[in-house]
Amino acid sequence: MAFSNEKLVSDIGKRLALQARPNKDFLVKSLRQAGSALSELDQSSSLEPVIKPLIDSLVKHGLIQNKDKDVRLLVAICINEIMRVLAPEPPFSDEIFRDIFKLFASMFAELGDVESPYFSRRVKILETVATLKCCILMLDIGCDDIVYEMFKTFFSVVREHHQQSLVNAMLSIMTLILKEKVSQPLLDLILFNLLKEGKGAPPASHRLAVSIIQDCSESLEPFVRGFLTSCILDRDAVRDELKEYYQELIFEIFQCAPQMLLAVIPNLSQELLTDQVDVRIKAVNLIGKLFALPEHHAAQEYRHLFVEFLKRFSDKSTEVRIAALECVKACYIANPSKAESLEVLNALEGRLLDFDDRVRTQAVIVACDLARSSLKFIPPELISRTSERLRDKKISVRKIALKKLLEVYRDYCTKCSDGLMTLNDHLEQIPCRILMLCYDKDCKEFRPQNMELVIAGDLFAPSLSVEERTRHWISLFSLFTPLHMKALTTILSQKRRLQSEMQNYVFLREKEKENNSEEVLERFKTSFTKMSASFRDPSKAEECFVKLNQMKDNSIFSALLELLDEATTINAQNTRDKFLKLIGDRHPNIEFFQSLSLKCMFNIFSSEHVRCILDNLSAKRLQKKGLEASSIDLLLAIISIYPSLLRGSEKQFSMLLLGDDKPFSDKLLQILAKAGPHISIDLSDIYPSLERVCLEGTRAQAKLAVSAVAALAGTSEKFVFSELCKQLMDALHSGRNIPTVLQSLGCIAQNSISVYETREGEIMQFMYEKIFQTVEVDPPDGLTSFDDTSRCRGLYKLKIYALKTLVKSFLPHRGTHIRFQINEVFDILSKMLQKGDIADCVSSCESDKANIRIAAAKSVLRLSRRWDLHITPQIFNLTILTAKDSSSFVRRLFLDKTHKLLKERAIPIRYACAFAFSASDCLKDLEDDALKYMAEFIRDYSKEARIHQVSIGGGGLMTDYPAYIVVFLIHVLAQDSGFPPEDCQDEEIYALFCRPLIFLLKALMNTSFVNGDMGLVNDTFSYLVNIFRAVKRAEDAVDAQTTHKLHILSDIGIEMVNTLNPRGTSSSHNHGKILLPSSLYKISPAKKCDEAFDADLVKKIVQLSLSPLPPPAKHGRKCQEVIPNSDLVSGKEAQKTVRKEFHTKAKQDLDKSYNVNERHKGAMASSESTILGNDQISSSCGSMTPKTSEYSQVSTQKVKLIDFASLEENRASDLVNLSSTESRDHCSSQVLLHKSEALNGERIRLSSPIEKSDEGELSTLGCLNDNTDASKDPAAKCQEETNNRGAKISKKMVSLQAKGKKGRNVSLDTSVSEVVDVNEDAIARRTRRRKL
Repeated sequence: MAFSNEKLVSDIGKRLALQARPNKDFLVKSLRQAGSALSELDQSSSLEPVIKPLIDSLVKHGLIQNKDKDVRLLVAICINEIMRVLAPEPPFSDEIFRDIFKLFASMFAELGDVESPYFSRRVKILETVATLKCCILMLDIGCDDIVYEMFKTFFSVVREHHQQSLVNAMLSIMTLILKEKVSQPLLDLILFNLLKEGKGAPPASHRLAVSIIQDCSESLEPFVRGFLTSCILDRDAVRDELKEYYQELIFEIFQCAPQMLLAVIPNLSQELLTDQVDVRIKAVNLIGKLFALPEHHAAQEYRHLFVEFLKRFSDKSTEVRIAALECVKACYIANPSKAESLEVLNALEGRLLDFDDRVRTQAVIVACDLARSSLKFIPPELISRTSERLRDKKISVRKIALKKLLEVYRDYCTKCSDGLMTLNDHLEQIPCRILMLCYDKDCKEFRPQNMELVIAGDLFAPSLSVEERTRHWISLFSLFTPLHMKALTTILSQKRRLQSEMQNYVFLREKEKENNSEEVLERFKTSFTKMSASFRDPSKAEECFVKLNQMKDNSIFSALLELLDEATTINAQNTRDKFLKLIGDRHPNIEFFQSLSLKCMFNIFSSEHVRCILDNLSAKRLQKKGLEASSIDLLLAIISIYPSLLRGSEKQFSMLLLGDDKPFSDKLLQILAKAGPHISIDLSDIYPSLERVCLEGTRAQAKLAVSAVAALAGTSEKFVFSELCKQLMDALHSGRNIPTVLQSLGCIAQNSISVYETREGEIMQFMYEKIFQTVEVDPPDGLTSFDDTSRCRGLYKLKIYALKTLVKSFLPHRGTHIRFQINEVFDILSKMLQKGDIADCVSSCESDKANIRIAAAKSVLRLSRRWDLHITPQIFNLTILTAKDSSSFVRRLFLDKTHKLLKERAIPIRYACAFAFSASDCLKDLEDDALKYMAEFIRDYSKEARIHQVSIGGGGLMTDYPAYIVVFLIHVLAQDSGFPPEDCQDEEIYALFCRPLIFLLKALMNTSFVNGDMGLVNDTFSYLVNIFRAVKRAEDAVDAQTTHKLHILSDIGIEMVNTLNPRGTSSSHNHGKILLPSSLYKISPAKKCDEAFDADLVKKIVQLSLSPLPPPAKHGRKCQEVIPNSDLVSGKEAQKTVRKEFHTKAKQDLDKSYNVNERHKGAMASSESTILGNDQISSSCGSMTPKTSEYSQVSTQKVKLIDFASLEENRASDLVNLSSTESRDHCSSQVLLHKSEALNGERIRLSSPIEKSDEGELSTLGCLNDNTDASKDPAAKCQEETNNRGAKISKKMVSLQAKGKKGRNVSLDTSVSEVVDVNEDAIARRTRRRKL
C-alpha cells in the first residue's frame, strides 16, 4: 500500500510537469490525490526522490503563489505533508520557504471561519507546523515580517469556541519564535492584545496574550521591565503609543507573571509622590487594584509602596483622596483578615471627617457598600462612625448618608431574618441617628413630615415580617435617649393629627355634602390647612386637598375611612392599593395621593406590633436578652399616641398587668391609664390591684393607678372614687404609707373634685394638725413608712407631699369648679417661702427648709396657671427671689422649672424675671443657664408677640412682648430690703444692686437674641422708655413709701436703655397704651412729682455697669453651695443672704456676667442642642401636666384697670384731677383719670396653659358687671360682658383682706393699669389679652 502511494505521488508529479498550463480542474484533482497519498506516507528522508517530481512541478507552475482559493488550500496541504515526510530537512530553498510561510499564514487567516468545510484541514496545517517547529526557519531566512503578520493573524482569529488543541498550536508557534528572538513589534503586539479585555475585543486574544506572557516571561522580562520603567520614570521620552496604557499593562502582567515586575513595582512610589495630580490618581488606582488581587500579597511584599499608598488618603488633592477611597472595598474584601486591610479601614474612617464634603460623601458611600458586601466581618465601629455623618454640616452629605445607611440597615434586617446575623447595637444605632435628623432645621427633606415616610417605607424591606420589625424596634428602643424618643413622638403625633383631621374632614364632607355655604367651605379650608402641614410642600398639598374635595366618587372617601380604621398592616396595604386604584395611575397628583395614603395608614406601628410585644412579654422570650424594659418602653410609646391599637389584645395585657412578676408595673399602669377609654377591660377585674397600688404602692404608681381608674370608670366614676376615697381616709388616719395615700387623694381631687370635697375638711384637718403644724424633730408614729433617701427627713417630706396634695386639689383636670379656699393655700405658701416651714416653732436643718422652699416656689408656679389672679405681690416677690435662695440646689431647680414652664407656655411671662436674678449667681453653670434661658425666652416670645400683632392688624398692646417683664422686675427690686438707702451716693452699690435690671435691659437690646431683627430691637427700645416714663408717673400700690425707689430704678433704666440704643433711635414713637398692673401700681395722688434722682449719679451707675468694677470691700459674703443634708446658715443670717445676693460676686465680673452682646455670639451656636435636654431634668416637686384643662372662674372681686392719660383741663368736671405742676423731669404733663376709662369690675377668665381659646391665644376677658354672681354660668357671664362693652364702669375697686399675718393686706387685684405715653392722648381700648 505504501508503495502504491509513493508511485501515485511520483506519477502525479510527472503528469504535472508535462502540463504547460494545467487547468483548475486538473490541478484540483491531481493535488487532492497527491495530498491524500502524502498523508499516508511515513516520515523518511529516503522518500525525497519519490516526492521530488511533485515538488518541482509545484515550483515550476508557481502553484505556491496561485490566486485560486481552492488550489492554494490543496497546495498548502501538499507542502505541509511534504515537510512532514521529509523533515527535518525539506528540500526547499530560502526563497521557496518564504513563499511557503506566506501561504501558511494565509491559511491561518481563515481559521476564524469554523463553519467552513476546510476548517479541519486548516487546523491540521497549523498543528503540523507547530509540531514540526518549522516556524523557527522564518527567523533564519529573515521572515520577520511574516512572523509579525502570523502573530497578528493568530490574535485576530482566535475565538472563545476554538478547540484547545488549535489554541495550543498557535501558542506553541508563538512561544518558539519568542524564545528564539523578541522584537519590539512583537512585544507591542502582545501587550496591545493584553489590553484588549477592557476595550471590547474578544477575550480569547487576551487569554492568548496572557499565555504568551506566562510561557515567555524570561524572554520578555528585560523588554517589559525596560519599557515600563521608562514609562514610570520618564514617560515623555518613550515613543511607543502603549505608554499611555502602561499602568493597565502593569496590572495585567502582575496578574499573570508578577515575577516580571519585581523591579518595576517599587518605582510606582515615585508616581505617588509626583506633583501631577492626574498621575497620582492613576497610580493610586493601579496600586489599589494590585493590593486587591486576592491570590497575591502585594501589600506585604511591597510594604514601602503600601505605606505611601495609605498616605494618599490624606493627599492634598481632593481627587486623589477620593481615588484612594474608591480602592478600599476591593482591598479589604481581598484579604479581610490581614493587618493591612485593617490599616485601610482606619484610613477610610479618617476620611469620614475630611474637610472636603466630596471626600466625606465618598467615604460614606464606600463604607456602606463595604458593609453591605461583608456585613458580618466589617468592624461595627466603622458603621457607627459612618452613621455620625447624618449630622454632617453639609446637607448633601447627610442625604447620601441617609440613603446608604438605610440600604445597610435593610440588608442587616434581612440577614437577621434569615438567621445569618444576630442583633447588633452598632447597626441598631442607624435608625436612632436617622431619627435625629428631625432636629435638622436647614433641610426640608429631614423634617418630620418626610422622616415619617422614611421610617414607614424605607427603614425595613417590604418583605420583612411584622415580627421581625417588632424585634428590631425593641432592640433599638434599648438604645433610645430622650432626644430619640422626642423625635419619634413628634413623627407619630404628627401622623396621628393628620389621621384625626382626615377623619373629621371625611365625616364633615358626608354630613354637609349638600351644603355649600361659606361656613362649610371655610371649615374645609381650615381642615386642609391643618392637614397640609404634614407635607413637605404645604401650599401644593393644600391645592391637592381642594382637588380631592372636588371628586364625586364616594368610594374614594369610603376607602380613605377604611384605611384610617384598619389597624393591621396587610389589610391596610390592601386598602391602600384599592384607594390608589380608584385614583388612577395617570392622575396628575398621584404622588400626593400616594404620600397621603401612606400617612393615613398604620405603617409604622399597628395592632400587630402591639400583639407581638405582648406575646414576647407574656412568653418571657426577652428575659435572656435583657430587652423587657425596652419592650415596655416601645409599647408605652405606641399606646401614648395610638391607644386604640391595644384593642383586641386586652386579654394578654390584663394577664401581664395582673401577673406576679411586675418589674415594670409603673409603665404598665401608665399604658392602662392612656388606653383605658379605648379598650374593653372590666374595671372590676383589676380594681382590687389598682386599689392596692393606691394604698401600698409608690407615689408614682399611685398617681398612675388613679388615672387608670378614672380612664376605666366611665359613668360610675363618682361611686368608684367615693369607695376609694373612703379606703384612703382609713389608711390616712391609721398612718399607713401616708406619702402614697396623700398622692392618691391629690390625684382623686384632680380627676373628681366633687368626691374630694366630701372629704376635704377631714383631709385639711389632718394635714394641718398632723403634718403642717407638727414641730417634732422626728415624725409621729405611723409617719415613717417611707424611704430616707431624699434630701429632707420624714416630717419635711410629708409636708411637701401634703403641699402637693393641696395644690392638686386646686388644679382639676376637668371642669370649671369654683374654689374659695385658695387664699388659705397661698397663706401656707407664703410662710413656706419665707421660713421654709409653716409651723411657728421649728428647729431643723437648712437642707430641709431648702426643700420646703423649692416645693413652695414650684407650687406657686403651678398654681399660676389658673390662679395667677390671686397671687399677691408679696407672694410673687418671694417666689421670684427664690432665684436668689441661699441654696444652690433650690436655685437650680427653680431656674430649670421656670424655664420649662415658660417654654410650655404654662405660666405668665412675668415669672421670667427669675432669670435676671439668676444671671448674677455665684455658680458659673447657673449663671450661664440663666443667660441661655433668657435668650430663648426673648427670642421665642418676641416672635410670638410679633405674629400676634400682625394677626390683629398691627393693633393691640405691648404686654405680650418680653420687654414687659421690666414692669414686674423693677417692682421686685423696689420692694427688696437691700435697696440702697436714700442718702447713698455710692454708684458701686447701686450698680451691684441693679444687676438684674441691667442684665435684663442688655438682653432685651441684644440683636443676636432676636436673630438680628433691628426693627424689633428699636421697638423694644421705645417700649422700655415708655414703660419707665409710665412708672415714673405712677405710685407703688403695695407700699407708697417705696414709690421713690421705683422712680430711681426708672431713671437708671432710661439712662441704661439710651446708652444701649444701637442707632440712636428716637423714643418719641408711640406704641399705644402702656399697661401697668393695678396690683403693683396706682395713680399718684400727689400734686407734684418727686424730685428727679441725681442725673450725674445715674450716669455714673450706668457707666459703671458697662465696665468692670473693683472687688467690693465688704459687701456680702461668699456664695454658699448647699449639698444634701448639709447645714446652711440659719435664721437672720439666711435672710441676710437673700437680701445681699447681688453682692456675692466680685464686682469686676459685672461686665463679664451681663455683656450678652459679646458673650453669647459663639455660645448661641450650640444652644439649640443643649436646650433640647433641659426638659429632662428631674424635679423634686414636678408633677404631671393635666391631661385636659378648662377655664376656671377664680374671683368675684372688682378689678380696676387704670388709664393714665394727658387730658385737657377743661374736662375736669368729668375727671378726677390728678395732674401735677411742671417739674424738671417727665412728670410735667397732667395726669388725669376719666371715669369712663377706669374699667372697674373686670372679671378675668384664665385660659388653660395647654388648651388655647378659639382665637388661638391665651385670653383675658373683661366682664363689665360689678355685682357678678360667682355661681352664675361662666359662659353666660362672658357673653353678658361682651354685650355690655360700651357701658361706663364704676371706678370702685374692692380689695380683699387675706388670711395670714396680722396687718398684711393681700390685694387680689391683678389687672393692669393703662398708662398712655406722655406725648399723646388716648382712649382705653379693651382687647382680649394673654395672661401677664
